[in-house]
Amino acid sequence: MSCQPSRRKCRCCKKFFSPDCRNEHHQHYCPVPACRRASKAASQRRWRLTRFGRDYFRGDKAVRRVQDWRQEHPGYWKKQKSRSQKAQAPAPQPVNPEQRSCNVLLSPVRTLQDFCLTQDPAFVGLISMVTGSTLQEDIAATARNLLLKGQNILGLKIPGQPSSTTPSFHEKTSAPSRSPPPSSHRI
Repeated sequence: MSCQPSRRKCRCCKKFFSPDCRNEHHQHYCPVPACRRASKAASQRRWRLTRFGRDYFRGDKAVRRVQDWRQEHPGYWKKQKSRSQKAQAPAPQPVNPEQRSCNVLLSPVRTLQDFCLTQDPAFVGLISMVTGSTLQEDIAATARNLLLKGQNILGLKIPGQPSSTTPSFHEKTSAPSRSPPPSSHRI
């Protein structure tokens, strides 16, 4: 049995193709995916017109067949959980658990992340512009001083913060106030 190359016109795209020699007698569609889908649809259409396919989806026999299949395959149509949902979720852990040691004294100095406003990039940028420094330590010191001054103005005190009456070892002593040069304008 030898394969003789032959050419045939596809019923879908109307282009010529070489059918597989084993299916040459009944291959009427080329192997392009769109033409293969058209071939499948045409095949199903022809089957539904036969005496077997005409009533395959109708009547009591079809209902029983579907009911039997559903009993054999319970839960088939229900949405499956993904593998990540099937696994047990880990218990929630605190993001920054407070670590304490009996050997280390608590420092009154706090990090930049301890202040809520320092999470805002606009606030950090403003402090950076005012101080002229982009170092985190300088921005943190300035933010602490701003917080203390704000607490004094509003009469508030956050627990764990040094009081404003006792100077912190990080605070600079205030320099005597200078009068602006005569050429500068007051805003």
